Amino acid sequence: MTTYVISVPGTFTEGIEADVPNRLARALRPADPHGTRMGSAEDLDVLSVNEDSTFTLRLTVEADTGPHAEEEARRLADRALRDAGLDERSAPLGPAVITGIDSEVR
Repeated sequence: MTTYVISVPGTFTEGIEADVPNRLARALRPADPHGTRMGSAEDLDVLSVNEDSTFTLRLTVEADTGPHAEEEARRLADRALRDAGLDERSAPLGPAVITGIDSEVR
């Protein structure tokens, strides 16, 4: 099993309430990349929101393969958005991309 850091981009298409980023970050807390050596070294935040209403979710996922990690990250992101009161229309997501691998294999 390998630990992957996956980035999932998205866009808030409607105005969001001020507490939405905090609710979203709380929903993603178990997948926070700070729990990996790479995430700590790079100071990766689980959620980054830009002034143009785009955002990036950075999630830590345990998986056997890259494609499985991307699928799991997308599932986690979708669930966190719903938990924060958002849906695919108010916060559509782009493709999940592997941005790091934290493996014990040398």
